[in-house]
Amino acid sequence: MINSVITQMAEELRKASKVALFSHVSPDGDCIGSMLGIGLALEALGKEVAMFNPDPIPRNLSFLPGVDKITQSMPDPLPETLLFVDCADLQRVQLQREDLPADAVILNLDHHISNQNFGRINWVDSQAAASGELAYALVRRLNVELTQEIAANFYTALLTDTGSFKYANTTAKTHQIAGELMETGISLGDIHHFVFDQTPMVKLELLRRGLNQLQFFAEGQLGMMTLRKQDFEESGAEESLSEGLIDHARTVEGVEVAVLLKEVKPDVVRVSLRSNRWFDVNRIADGFGGGGHQRAAGCTLHLSLEEAKQKVRQIIEEELKLGRSH
Repeated sequence: MINSVITQMAEELRKASKVALFSHVSPDGDCIGSMLGIGLALEALGKEVAMFNPDPIPRNLSFLPGVDKITQSMPDPLPETLLFVDCADLQRVQLQREDLPADAVILNLDHHISNQNFGRINWVDSQAAASGELAYALVRRLNVELTQEIAANFYTALLTDTGSFKYANTTAKTHQIAGELMETGISLGDIHHFVFDQTPMVKLELLRRGLNQLQFFAEGQLGMMTLRKQDFEESGAEESLSEGLIDHARTVEGVEVAVLLKEVKPDVVRVSLRSNRWFDVNRIADGFGGGGHQRAAGCTLHLSLEEAKQKVRQIIEEELKLGRSH
């Protein structure tokens, strides 16, 4: 079944002379690395490629080969063939179905368990550690040479979505793919340095503010960090620099669930959820119209920061009381 879907998606891409690629808001290493790797491969096949993301590229991903090809402006006109990478639904790209041509060939490549299967062809594998695993397999099926530029993008996708290969989603297949990417001669030291070791001073200030507002509930099982719009404005940090801050709550001894609530504008709060061993945060996010994975998910609430915090806290505390058996 999976081979059939890969073949169908590869054939649609081979037929197309023009392709537009899309990745989700609040971009991370997986969506950007996967999109770039596929985009560069399609260019190698002689395709005219447009790559779109609604938000600015995070600083720690600005080194990726081809990143300057990504635009925040929607391709106009849109080509017939549209590939959505790492997007559980169209809303993750700030689109509705009516925004797209009626005859569009929509290809959907993703690994989120909450994916809505919105494409004509849907390749969704929730067992994959990252969409980068699927992107890698697609490029292999397209018989494109695995250059260092493509490999660096795919390696970054795997590296970031597995937390440097330490999260539970990491499998033997993940390591096998990483090994094949390494064989192209990419510099692991450089990639790790740019992704993890270039923390801007303003991010430290944002972290300081987040830690000052970190609270624990449910006998220490729940850690909640909040960031006000004011915190971003006064620190000078863009929202993308909040990436990873939630781990400072998640890795505290005794914590099972961590939450980061970010006030992006009045009555709009983006919620990130993480868990350690057993709690299914995707269930919580799904209840609020979001989604993701069992151990990492998110949603957006149209409430004040305090109201959002209380609502999320109440539901998580109820689930924690029910425990693992629920």
